[in-house]
Amino acid sequence: MRRRLGRSLAAIAFFASLPAAAGDVERGRGLAKANCGRCHAIGKAGESANPKAPPFRLLAKRYPLGNLEEALAEGIVVGHEGAEMPPFSFSSEQIQALLAYLGSIQRK
Repeated sequence: MRRRLGRSLAAIAFFASLPAAAGDVERGRGLAKANCGRCHAIGKAGESANPKAPPFRLLAKRYPLGNLEEALAEGIVVGHEGAEMPPFSFSSEQIQALLAYLGSIQRK
């Protein structure tokens, strides 16, 4: 488990150091819109349709975005204070695209 976590953290650090390709950001936006947009605000502005679902542009204020990699790979199964979130799981390429998109919209 620790070895796997260490490799995951090393991969996150490596990918975080690379500039996001425009194609990754656009693919990530499409994934966010298709899978998350009915509840979350996925852009740089706007309110979430579900007020208990945090806007994606504010996620980095809650926790490091790189921490989402494993959750996205294994399937996110969380709720938003009583609102059930459907389970999701993404491929490695989809995860990198989604993380690139999320990184591109974060408010500092």
